[in-house]
Amino acid sequence: MKQLGKIVKNVLPLAIGVFFIYLSIDATTPEDRKEILNAISTADYRFVILSLICAVLSHLSRAYRWKFLLVTLGYRPNFWNSTFSVMIAYLANLGVPRSGEFLRATVLSNYEKFSFEKVFGTVVAERIVDLILLLMCILIALSLQFDMIWSLIAPKVIGVEQLGIIALGSVGIFWLGFSLLRKNQNKVVVKIKTLLQGFWQGIKTLRQMPNKAAFIAHTLFIWAMYLAMFYFVKWAIPETVGLTLAMIFPAFVAGGLVISATNGGIGIYPYTIALVLEGFGLANKSGLAFGWIMWSSQTLMILVFGGLSFLALPLLNASRTR
Repeated sequence: MKQLGKIVKNVLPLAIGVFFIYLSIDATTPEDRKEILNAISTADYRFVILSLICAVLSHLSRAYRWKFLLVTLGYRPNFWNSTFSVMIAYLANLGVPRSGEFLRATVLSNYEKFSFEKVFGTVVAERIVDLILLLMCILIALSLQFDMIWSLIAPKVIGVEQLGIIALGSVGIFWLGFSLLRKNQNKVVVKIKTLLQGFWQGIKTLRQMPNKAAFIAHTLFIWAMYLAMFYFVKWAIPETVGLTLAMIFPAFVAGGLVISATNGGIGIYPYTIALVLEGFGLANKSGLAFGWIMWSSQTLMILVFGGLSFLALPLLNASRTR
């Protein structure tokens, strides 16, 4: 049964990606597909390179920002160990969604001899901050283009009553689980509680860290780079040059949601970008070309740098221990 669960967890995201690739193909004619391939092959890759530079800067900033949380716990990691751990995390997320957070904490704690539970807690704390920024971006997108966004999601939206039931059920399950864990003294449960206490210590670093201003500055810089790497790609294709920031922003947010929920957005990312941009009158084929250029360039960069990080980590740390 466990083996079946692992197979489903690994195969299902890929199957969803393949399904959306099929939808993209089904939504275009043979002529459209030729034009998409032509747009990708003739794109101005100077702007794609600028997009990749923004991506690299965001990853370096993320690795540096992590230091502010770890220092609060008394840890002072090597910057390159943090950077390589971050890149390995992105690489892992291409295979299994959200597995990168676990691997990132594992890699850094192993090479730096830190407590895994506390390091993982800081990763969770970071993700909470990023979730807040993502929610802020959603609100900005809604304020900029509410009518267009509502026209896309209205047919699929869940009613208020259903949302209320889901929310109450989730709170109830969480409270029941918390109560059972708190009172139970079983050895396995005690280990789980110890693990959760370590996570909580890592999360508390958000409140305790001394240099909050620098952490916030890096957070804003990371998200500014995310937006910039998306925005630069519009100049790579003639059909998308006329898109304004107000048009780009909802597509950027939709892409971020897709990346967060899937294994790197394979298939579904270009489809989603095209769907949002189509709401502004952009031809579906141009939106797909934009989405595929954006997705493939970023994915290739993660594959290269993530793979190199696996090789660089043992070399770096071998030289440190001599």
